[in-house]
Amino acid sequence: MTKISKNSDKSLESNSVEQSSRRDFFKKTAIYSASALTAATVLAPIKLKADDENITHHVEWGTKLGDKVDKYPYGVPSPYEHNNVRRVHDLLSSGDRYATVSMSPLHQQEGIITPNGLFFTRNHGGTAHIDPNKFRLMIHGLVKKPIVLTLEQLKRYPSESRIHFIECPANGSTGWRGPQFNNLQFVKGMMSSAEWTGVKLSVLLEDLGLKPEAQWALVEGSDNSEMGRTIPIEKILDDAMLVWGQNGEPLRPEQGYPVRLLVPGWEGNLNVKWVKRIEFSDKPWHAKEETSKYTMLQPSGKAINFFWPMEVNSIITSPCPEVPWTDLKKGDMVEISGIAWSGRGTIKTVDISLDGGKNWVEAELKGLVLPKSWTRFFYIIKWDGKKKVLLSRAIDDTGHIQPSIDKLIGNVGVEGIYHRNPIVGWEVTSKGVVNNVHVRS
Repeated sequence: MTKISKNSDKSLESNSVEQSSRRDFFKKTAIYSASALTAATVLAPIKLKADDENITHHVEWGTKLGDKVDKYPYGVPSPYEHNNVRRVHDLLSSGDRYATVSMSPLHQQEGIITPNGLFFTRNHGGTAHIDPNKFRLMIHGLVKKPIVLTLEQLKRYPSESRIHFIECPANGSTGWRGPQFNNLQFVKGMMSSAEWTGVKLSVLLEDLGLKPEAQWALVEGSDNSEMGRTIPIEKILDDAMLVWGQNGEPLRPEQGYPVRLLVPGWEGNLNVKWVKRIEFSDKPWHAKEETSKYTMLQPSGKAINFFWPMEVNSIITSPCPEVPWTDLKKGDMVEISGIAWSGRGTIKTVDISLDGGKNWVEAELKGLVLPKSWTRFFYIIKWDGKKKVLLSRAIDDTGHIQPSIDKLIGNVGVEGIYHRNPIVGWEVTSKGVVNNVHVRS
């Protein structure tokens, strides 16, 4: 039996799954011109009057000179996009907001690249501002040639650019015990995706030489929290990187300028910022962030302290509470779209349900489909004006399937807040309003 919880509304009517496909949609709307078809994909065309003053009169911006080209040496967003910002909540902060997380506005992002100014942040002692001329990176321990590198020396190694997401392992914890926040940003905003530029640690170690007994690395930051994390040598030699570039420019200070660690697909806390030291050893360090924090308490009472990869996951970003369907009319074609990701590999399939999980249909993937990166999906339906409960379920190429809430509770209990990847539900009312709901089955 399916149970749906949301505030005081306990029951929702089920709906049969609309079987419209993208191909059917284009056939049905072939009479539209290309431009009209694009508009119809999301919303019905706006009805305009022939005497609309925005058509018949000169608009304000077309009657005067705009800003001089050099007014903003570094480009800024349009002032009309002032709501497209990261947000912080007291429940997710230390009280003084030095140790806090700022949530990325997923509902206003396109594609699989998060702009640098919107990339989510997690700090343990505020944002450090480091003079790149004084930056030093010490690599020592079980290496044949211990070394201290300047930023300039580090950048002399062969570099590469790769697109990967970073996700806090607590992402989704804000709604774990119930729909606490009625918005996407605070439900899943502890993640972002970017193109990263830097050097693979395996390339560095080819030069420095790794001793055979080296099995672990401690990566330590230079901010006042000096956060350190233990990483197994297999990951270090696989795809771990030291990065200095993000989306074509230097890292922002809140992202670890001038250098941070990138551990693709693994929990965000491992991607140490403001790196100053890497030490190699034959044993793990059991640092604070992997003993008292970032562990998973099991139903038995025992905790797992090393479980690094982020699980297969997905979320519908349109519609969502911030992006309702209130301006739709019955018969309008509308696109359900979202993001899927997996720290274990590449997204293979995303399924969509319109009736709270009773029936599922396969969505289509669009754009780039890359390993350990965001993947966009969509499914087009005809809006019938009836209440719906939308779910998405991702499957990756390793065979892992995004679980239901009840299945995840059965495996890991309810005490821990980390690595929560259950299916997320949005209720769309008959009026197009979207609410966060828990679907239990």
